[in-house]
Amino acid sequence: MSGRRFLRDNGLGVAFGLLFLGTLVGQAVAGHADYNHRQVLGGGQTITFWHFLTTSDFAVDVAENWQSEYLQFFLYILATVWLVQRGSPESKPPDEIGRESDEKQRVGRFAIEGSPKWARTGGWRTAVFSRSLGLVMAGLFLFSWLAQSVAGLSAYNAEQLAGLADPVSWSTYVASAEFWNRTLQNWQSEFLAIGSMAVLSVYLRQRGSPESKPVGTAHGETEKSG
Repeated sequence: MSGRRFLRDNGLGVAFGLLFLGTLVGQAVAGHADYNHRQVLGGGQTITFWHFLTTSDFAVDVAENWQSEYLQFFLYILATVWLVQRGSPESKPPDEIGRESDEKQRVGRFAIEGSPKWARTGGWRTAVFSRSLGLVMAGLFLFSWLAQSVAGLSAYNAEQLAGLADPVSWSTYVASAEFWNRTLQNWQSEFLAIGSMAVLSVYLRQRGSPESKPVGTAHGETEKSG
């Protein structure tokens, strides 16, 4: 496969991968400058950029964003099995609520040529593969949430010690207002964004996008991507 064809066939993954790396570097640069500014204001010492990348301040900000994103997709994947939004291309038609039949899902004896091996075999392999996207998203959310809590604890205790207060345990920090204030402000923004997308796509269009219905499709028609 030529490089040009690879880029064409994987354009979304490549583009968003580059956007991710670019914004991560930008966050690191801006975070380093902000950290050193706060250090100077507080009478502390500045640190190098590479040192900043190993600090809990940087780690907690990164993990905090990741866990909210993976939670968003995990919940949306599960919710769209059982919940619908009539007229939205993000939703199944109302008469298809649920896990759907083996025939429609092309599993077991209904598998076709080209179906993944674990969709054909049946038993626990098909059961796991049938839920693999949700399971991986849930695992990534739990991992990044745990990383956020550990990094956040380190940053919080550093502030406690700087203020001549006692450090706290992990369980105390996870139950604290500081932790949940940081967490919930990210969660609510993710839920607002994905809910808005589901509802606004009923009435608005983006020509050529599979996230939108065709421009001339009726508002009430469901699961019609452009």
